Amino acid sequence: MRVLIIKTSAMGDIIHALPILDYLHKVCPGIEVDWVVEEPFKDILAGNPLLHGLHIIRTRKWRKCILSTETLHEVRDIWNGLRNSDYDMVFDIQGNLKSGIIAWLTGAKKRFGFTKDFLQESVNALFTNQKIAQRKQDDNANTRYLRVVSAAFGKDHIGMDLTVDIFTGQNEDAVAEKLIQECNSDQVFLFHGGTTWQTKFWSEEGWMELGKAVHAKFPNSMILLSWGNDSEKLSADRVATGIGYRVRVLERYSLKGISAIIKKVDLVIGGDTGLIHLAAAIGTPTVSYYRASDGSVSGPRGSRHIIVQSPISCTRCFRTSCDKDSECRDSITVDAILTGIEELQPHFKLHTDQPPDPNKVHT
Repeated sequence: MRVLIIKTSAMGDIIHALPILDYLHKVCPGIEVDWVVEEPFKDILAGNPLLHGLHIIRTRKWRKCILSTETLHEVRDIWNGLRNSDYDMVFDIQGNLKSGIIAWLTGAKKRFGFTKDFLQESVNALFTNQKIAQRKQDDNANTRYLRVVSAAFGKDHIGMDLTVDIFTGQNEDAVAEKLIQECNSDQVFLFHGGTTWQTKFWSEEGWMELGKAVHAKFPNSMILLSWGNDSEKLSADRVATGIGYRVRVLERYSLKGISAIIKKVDLVIGGDTGLIHLAAAIGTPTVSYYRASDGSVSGPRGSRHIIVQSPISCTRCFRTSCDKDSECRDSITVDAILTGIEELQPHFKLHTDQPPDPNKVHT
C-alpha cells in the first residue's frame, strides 16, 4: 500500500504529526509512506527510515516568480511526481487551499481530511472526499492528526505507544558534542526566546532574571541562547549581557544541527514555538509558557514536560496583537518557570546518560 501525508508546515505542526509514521507501520507492515513538505522544514523528515520519499515544495519562492521557467518546471515535476505515485490513500492534515490542491493533484480516489470546523481554510473541503470528525478525546494536535489517519484503518490510536525521532548525522552529532564539552558544566540549559506572534513572546527582562535564578539554583550550569532571525539574535545578545556569565549565544544552525544540540542539553525552555516541539520529539525535557495560545492543546505532554499557562482571564485568546500584551507578558513569572525546571531535575541528562531510546508519545 502507498499513502501520502500532506503536512507542509510549520515546524511544530509537522513534529506533532510525526507519530503518524509509527502508527502506519504498526497497523500496516510494509506500507510505503511519502510526505509533502515545504523546503525550510525538510530536515525534520529527511533520513527518517519510516518514510519512503519526500515531495519538497517551495511555495514562497514560487509566488515571487510565478511565471518563471524555473518555477513552472518545478511545479510540473511535483505534479508529475504526485500523479505517477499511484497513492491508495492521501491524508491532508494541513487543511488549507494549498494542501487541498496538492491532494487533488494526486488523482487518488481516497482523500482524507478534516471536517469544516477543523479546517484552516474552508475551501479545503472541496478537495477531500473522506471527512473525519474529531472526538472529545482527540484534544491535542497530534491526536487530531492521528484521528484522520487512524479512521481509514479502523484501528484506534488511543492507547498506542508511538515513537518519534529527528534523525541527525555524524557531523551534526560531533559538532553538538564538542559544544557541550566546551560548556564544561554540570547542567546545560537552552533558552529560546523567539516565536512568530507578538502575543507569544516573553520579555527580555524575564529571560535575564530567569538566567540569574537558574545560575543561583544550579551554580555550575551553562545557558545557551538560540535564535531564528536577525532580530532574535540581537535580543539574545542583550539577554546574554543581562545574565552576565556562563551564558553563550549560539551560532545559526540547520534544523538537524540544532536538533543534535537539543539531544545533548538537559532542558529546553521557551514559548509556543517549534523548538519546544522539536525538543519534545527528541525526548529532551521542556518547560514552555503559553499566553495567547493554549498549552493544553499545543504543548508537549508527559512527565518530562511542564506547561506554564498565563493565569489572566483572557489567556488562550489566540490574538496576534493585544492592548493587554504587557500585562499578559508579566503574568508569566520567573518563579513559575523556575518551579517547572526544578520539577524536571530528576530527568536531567537522562537522555544522554542512558542508551538513546525513541521518545514515546502516549495517545
